[in-house]
Amino acid sequence: MLNSWQSLELRNDLQKAIEFYETSIETDESIGENYHYLGLALLLCEQEEEAQIVWLLGIENANPDEFYNQKLGQILEDEANYQETLKNYFPAWIIRHHLRQVCPLNFNNLVQIFYLSLQLKILNSETLVELNFWELLDTKPKLEINDHHLLQLLQNVLASELPFHENIEFASRLLAYIENKPLCLETLLYVAERSSFEKAQQIINQLCLVVAPQSLAAKGCLSQMLSRTGHHQEAIQLARDLPPSENLSDQVVSHQLLLGSLMSAGGQWQEVEAIYAEYQLILDKLVAQSPKNLPSLTQSFLCCAYFISAYLSDTPQITHLKQNQALKLFQENICHSKPEQVKRFQPHSRANHNHKKIKIGYLSTCLRQHSVGWLARSLIQHHDRESFELYGYFPWFEKDDFLQQWYVTQMYKPFRAELDYWGDHTAVAEEIYKDEIDILIDLDSLTVSNSCSLLALKPAPVQVTWLGWDASGLPAIDYYIADPYVLPENAQDYYSEKIWRLPNTYIGIDGFESSLTTLERSELGIPNDAIIYFSSQQSSKRHPETVRSQMQIIKQVENSYFLIKGLADQNNIQDLFCEHAEAEGVEFDRLRFLPRTDTEAEHRANLAIADVVLDTYPYNGATTTMEVLWMGIPMVTRVGEQFVSRNGYTMMINAGITEGIAWNAAEYVEWGVRFGKEPLLRQEVSWKLRRSRQTSPLWNGRQFTKEMEKAYKQMWEIYNG
Repeated sequence: MLNSWQSLELRNDLQKAIEFYETSIETDESIGENYHYLGLALLLCEQEEEAQIVWLLGIENANPDEFYNQKLGQILEDEANYQETLKNYFPAWIIRHHLRQVCPLNFNNLVQIFYLSLQLKILNSETLVELNFWELLDTKPKLEINDHHLLQLLQNVLASELPFHENIEFASRLLAYIENKPLCLETLLYVAERSSFEKAQQIINQLCLVVAPQSLAAKGCLSQMLSRTGHHQEAIQLARDLPPSENLSDQVVSHQLLLGSLMSAGGQWQEVEAIYAEYQLILDKLVAQSPKNLPSLTQSFLCCAYFISAYLSDTPQITHLKQNQALKLFQENICHSKPEQVKRFQPHSRANHNHKKIKIGYLSTCLRQHSVGWLARSLIQHHDRESFELYGYFPWFEKDDFLQQWYVTQMYKPFRAELDYWGDHTAVAEEIYKDEIDILIDLDSLTVSNSCSLLALKPAPVQVTWLGWDASGLPAIDYYIADPYVLPENAQDYYSEKIWRLPNTYIGIDGFESSLTTLERSELGIPNDAIIYFSSQQSSKRHPETVRSQMQIIKQVENSYFLIKGLADQNNIQDLFCEHAEAEGVEFDRLRFLPRTDTEAEHRANLAIADVVLDTYPYNGATTTMEVLWMGIPMVTRVGEQFVSRNGYTMMINAGITEGIAWNAAEYVEWGVRFGKEPLLRQEVSWKLRRSRQTSPLWNGRQFTKEMEKAYKQMWEIYNG
């Protein structure tokens, strides 16, 4: 039953509230609640001293049987929670300081004061001393303190901007009080993954490995971070040193970690293929056993079980069927661990979605300065807001990312999973369900385990994968957005999702920004009349077969040079190219290895130095390909069977050119040589590409948006029968 504070909406008219409760006290001075709310109203009017006087009067006058302080404490707690939901952090902070005086043993209140101080940016080293958590933690007899509150405090402290050695020291001391060690480890790893490399190392070494000295999850997290930050050999060694296990699920994780670190470093293809052969046998056994209680760590690795195969071979007829089985097992495990959500989210238990507008939810960790973020902009910008209501779900929110901030402003309702949500995929799934989303668009596919996990729960009646990667094979996904070219005609035979082919292209944008070039031939020691070939891809795409073809092109085109750029262990990549250059009789000094540029706009501007760009196979470029085509540079791409082997094909077709499209290694070399030797051919293709900016589906974001919206409407009609 609502009290007068809520039912009369007095919290929205504080002066009216003050008058109401003053009158109520005059009528009957024995009712403690009137003093509670009068003091609260005064407090919210910034009359702290008057509020305290009123509460003291209540103690003197109210009925002694009313548990005066206990009720006042509950009222203050409720109001603080309410103010926090509105993100009114300062009033909540004031209320909680008064709550501390009323209920000094309320540990959660101290945790929230710390959190609010963090949000208000008034946190300092004295705050930890002032709040004195240890006094309550060491109280005898021991207070009942929920692990949830301890873990929230742990996370908040580690995320704060206090001197990090103080955070680590406090967190180390706090570990002894947390009983749920697995959840503690999970929380620490979540914080580590969102921290700088240096901080993450300390969190893992000084906290995670104290909680669980042999933790595969902690060591795996560190190995992945080492790879991402360029410490490739350390990452490989850590992955090699993981303790052996007879457990199949542990073996899946350890093999994936080693494969990932080797691929990130690049160049070590023979070892990768040998380990991958072992890994597939282990994975086949695990899928055949079909356990329903896999550890959460194994689940997260299972969702991307076959991700690496796309870099090694072009056999989707085999790989996709296996991937479908692995993702089916993944979904079964997620649903087995979350039966309540599964039951509630089932379509037959939903109220009918009778919205005037179709509610579209976009789910991605990558709607930021990332390939997905750059390519999805035109769709979001051109969306018809009269017919569609857009919701954005950002499970990994980057506060300082300008592009993500732009996406937030474009949404009718953005949901940003910040510290409060602990990276819990179920919290995001609940939000999607409460928002009554009609069609949920997944832009991560199987590249992000948390996104896969919440999609497996089916929080929206129609779920679609687009853009982020190939289809995952997750049974909860209804449709996969493609086009006439990016998948072969028989692809539906091995896809579990219904392939929805747009009429022209599965991606259309309005173009890219570029800045001023910072790369000159003279700086690289390349003559002005030389032919420059260029390739910018990460190490895992540098398949030896493609490198060999590229060296054959360089050999056959006199006065040609090859610029090579991308994330990798530079020694490994140089060794790989040196080996194949020597085998093909190419002088090593015709190769140039470039560092990364500071921004994407600078990278695009520097593409102007290239005469010809050479794509990779069996894993093509995607965003990098579109950037090349936008800048009007001829490109050679090899077409395969799988989605990632056909990106260059569909993008070139949709940019209006066929020159440079190869269907085998021999044609790849042939086109590369022709472009190098025929300047008129290069000029013609460059002219076509520049003209295509005005005419092609690839560069018409508005038309592409209309085609996507038409697809959404048809999907929704099909769902509603």
